[in-house]
Amino acid sequence: MPTSAHIAREKTRLLNRLRRLRGQVEALERAVESNAECSNVLQQATSCRGALDGFIAEVVEDHIREHMIDPAAPKDDPRTLAAEELVEIIHAYVT
Repeated sequence: MPTSAHIAREKTRLLNRLRRLRGQVEALERAVESNAECSNVLQQATSCRGALDGFIAEVVEDHIREHMIDPAAPKDDPRTLAAEELVEIIHAYVT
């Protein structure tokens, strides 16, 4: 599978996000193992979900900016504006 340039360029940042997410999932697992209150388990689970949603939004945004926006196009190009609007919608929806 070919490497996407934007994934390779942002590799360190994305891996750091995933490592934090792994820590949150491990904390969730510990909470379940220790029979924590359901409200605490649910709070930890929603934190994990938020972290994963943030990761997904970041990768999608990078994809849009890398593969859909022509860097040579003027900032007021309708396709550029539509892509920027899509980025905003994605962030509003998943984060």
